[in-house]
Amino acid sequence: MQKRNTQQRRRAIIERLNSQGEVSVDQLAELFSTSEVTIRKDLAELENNGLLLRKFGGAVLLPAESSELSSEKLSSRKKAIAAKAATLIQDHNRIIIDSGSTTAGLLAELKNKLGLVVMTNSLHIANSLLEQENEPKVLMTGGTWDAQSHSFQGQMAEQMLRAYNFDQAFLGAAGLDLEKGSTTFNELTHLSRVMAEVSGQVVVMAESEKLQRKIPNVELPWSTISVLVTDDQIDSKAKQRIEQQGVQVLCAEVKD
Repeated sequence: MQKRNTQQRRRAIIERLNSQGEVSVDQLAELFSTSEVTIRKDLAELENNGLLLRKFGGAVLLPAESSELSSEKLSSRKKAIAAKAATLIQDHNRIIIDSGSTTAGLLAELKNKLGLVVMTNSLHIANSLLEQENEPKVLMTGGTWDAQSHSFQGQMAEQMLRAYNFDQAFLGAAGLDLEKGSTTFNELTHLSRVMAEVSGQVVVMAESEKLQRKIPNVELPWSTISVLVTDDQIDSKAKQRIEQQGVQVLCAEVKD
């Protein structure tokens, strides 16, 4: 390919990323007839501008999840999924709520639940729980702050989780793979797996459109997931294939 100036090349990288979902340094260097060092600089600058997310050997699209977790700004689909997921929670349950906008939708649904013990790795979720009148007992994982996922991660968080056992864990997903399970842009997947290990029931909350996303990192294999809570737009064949993996699929009715 003919060499381009820096801005043209970076625009072309974004166009290619939007069409493919993922790009690699070596392929881009060959495509644009330039060095891998130059491509890495391009990716670093594009990441600084909030246009992509770098990973080892390349880059992926930014997660579509907004960092703004206000329930007022959640889509009707996410609210419906949260309401459906909350029906699984009984008074006095011990639960984990992972960081993310879909899981944060549970906050509005917990106000009438009594005697809850809630562990989270999200500051936003912890603060919101502490403001609720039903006064759930709130536990924080602690650990190392990860700016990419807006949550605490790392060994300290894992140790904190393993000091308890829980009735349920509620986790989101950036993508869903019919064969593999839930997927994520974040390469730090170990904490989610520990959340699953220490919980009697693992509930993944994700919109049906996430079945269309091709995302590189498997977060939780289907064998570790008890329930998928999604919306009523899920394809019936896709639902059947997930159920064949031993996962209960609950479909929330979305009202426009």
